[in-house]
This record gives sequence, C-alpha cells and structure tokens, in this order.
Amino acid sequence: MPDMLLEVEGLIAGHGDAVVLEDVSFTLARGQAMALLGRNGMGKTTLLATLMGLTRVHGGAMRFAGRDLSAMPTHRRALAGLGWVPQEREIFPSLTVEENLTAVAVGGRWTLDRVWTMFPRLKERRANMGGQLSGGEQQMLAIARALMLDPVLLLLDEPMEGLAPLIVQELFRIIRRMTETGDLAVILVEQHAHQILPLTDRALVLERGRAVYSGDSRTLIDDPQRLDGWLGVTGGGPRGGTTAARVARGEA
Repeated sequence: MPDMLLEVEGLIAGHGDAVVLEDVSFTLARGQAMALLGRNGMGKTTLLATLMGLTRVHGGAMRFAGRDLSAMPTHRRALAGLGWVPQEREIFPSLTVEENLTAVAVGGRWTLDRVWTMFPRLKERRANMGGQLSGGEQQMLAIARALMLDPVLLLLDEPMEGLAPLIVQELFRIIRRMTETGDLAVILVEQHAHQILPLTDRALVLERGRAVYSGDSRTLIDDPQRLDGWLGVTGGGPRGGTTAARVARGEA
C-alpha cells in the first residue's frame, strides 16, 4: 500500500459563491508526479489554488500527510510542505538571483548547492537582479525558490507558458530530474499533455470542474484518442490523426 501524501474526496470549491470544482476526488502518494490536464477554464488553476487555501471550499475533504487541509491557513500549508509556483512567477525583481533563493530558505534537503546543480543557468546568473532575467530564467528562479522552502509536494501551474521552445525543453529536463528524485511529489498543469504524461505516474483530467479521469498516466498515453477528446485536440498532419496519436507513433 503506497504512503498517501494527498487525499482529495468529493471536493466542491470555487470563488465566493461561484462553484468551479464539483465532486473532485483523487489521491497522490509520496514521491509521485501527477499531470493535471483539461482545456482552458476547466478548473485546473482553481484546484491548485484550493490546495493552497486561496478559494472557498463548499464541501468535501482534503488531507495532506494525514492532516485536515481544509482547516489549515495558507501559511501553515507552506510550512507543512506544500510548495506552489503560480503562472505569474512572482519573483523579487529587485533582488539578485541568490538573494531570491536565500531570502526564503528554511534549511533542509534543498540547499543552495543542490539548487545550483539542478539549475546551472541560475548559478551563472546568481548576481543578476531578478528583473534582468529572461522569461525562462525567471521561471527557473520561481521553481528554484519554491524548492528552497523544502516542499514535499510542489504545485506547478503551466510553467512552460509563453517560453521559447529551447527553454521549454530545458525546463522539461529539469522537471524530469525533480520527479526522478523520489523525495518530491509534483502536480503539474501543462497544455503539452503528450510531453508531461511520460514524466508522471498519474493523471487527472478535469472537464467543466469535474474529474472525468483519475488514474495511471500510461493509460492515457496508450489511448491518445480518448485524451484528445477531452482536450479538444483536432486532427492534422500529413498522415492525419491527432497530435497525441502522432506522438504515440513516435512522429511528434
């Protein structure tokens, strides 16, 4: 029986009186990575915000490391081991790269040296101000800063959005290394489903705020047409078929 880190059961949540998530249930074990998928506006970001305590919970249960998450204030969730990298990144632009990291360091598994090893580009720019970095470098800094809080579960909200393809590939390599450590669980929201599914153990697909799939990532990799139906992917390419289907055949 795996050691469950996060258990969500029948979650109903949203913004004020507006319900966005309805009856969402899933589990995540320690050290596992989960792809959080769905078209835009289906509730993915709201789910991450709910885990961090930034929305209104109308029903259901959330347990993190055996503790009731619903009753835990946001700052306590961070101290308990929940790390979050929002789409906006929210780095400190007037601090150097190194100052961005040391300002939040709590001491633990993720030391400055370990972060430099994971992000050599940041080590090269350690004396640069956060505002002087490129978009991709700022995203790396946002992830590295979250790691300095020594999380056991890291929430990544579309970390590749708006980045150049070469930077995207570099970030995917970094995320692969993080998920291979075995000491960090990850929930990753990303539009490039075919790229993140091989990096993850589990997948959760949301449609109109409801979970239409919760299970192994391998199942979705092996059934690309089913996945494409949920994600609204259309056919194309010289041989036809969807993007996910072409990926499954090794063509994309």
